[in-house]
Amino acid sequence: MGSSDNLPPRGLAVRVRKAAKKSASSRQWLTRQLNDPYVAMAKREGMRSRAVYKLKEIDERHHLFRRGGRVVDLGAAPGGWSQYAAERVAAKSGEGRVVAIDLLEIEPIDGVTFARLDFLDSDAPGWITGALGGKADVVLSDMAANTTGHRKTDHLRIMGLAEAAAEFAREILAPGGAFLAKVLQGGTESSLLASLKRDFSRVRHVKPAASRADSAELYLLATGFRGEAGAR
Repeated sequence: MGSSDNLPPRGLAVRVRKAAKKSASSRQWLTRQLNDPYVAMAKREGMRSRAVYKLKEIDERHHLFRRGGRVVDLGAAPGGWSQYAAERVAAKSGEGRVVAIDLLEIEPIDGVTFARLDFLDSDAPGWITGALGGKADVVLSDMAANTTGHRKTDHLRIMGLAEAAAEFAREILAPGGAFLAKVLQGGTESSLLASLKRDFSRVRHVKPAASRADSAELYLLATGFRGEAGAR
């Protein structure tokens, strides 16, 4: 995989012509996709989404993964994060393990065990730790709730997902483990930050370069899980 620090130079901007069946927002989204260097890089390198470069940058800066590690990817579709994690922990050779879950189906990925499963189901933690062969070293969540267009509502929804993912991570992480989750800028995540700081040795916000500048998304990275004795 190429370095996200060495993006290809942008060519001439592609414009999308107006069409009767395309709304202004659809044309804007398509134009952005066609002119996005990370989208082009993902296609060229055979990655499933541009989001993989967000995880790659975070990993390169904060050393999330190790060879032989155990990783859980919540809300994994279309599979870009699982694809990257499998490569980093050497899951294809059986050294590491990656378990991905989502309510949507995804195409199989070498080295990744996938289940169509809701992580909020009561049997999810047991099934996942069984598939991993033990506790997880890293829990990832790039989940986002369906948007309503109402900023406050959308913020509350994604924060609710992040809080649920954090609670889930506490159940399945091994001591010393890490949790990474998408959040939105908005100021109501103080309770989540406080709870993570109790249970992890370090908590920080990160915004990788591949995260679009006009996006309110951030990532919460919590490392050094204190284990059951420290978790509440």
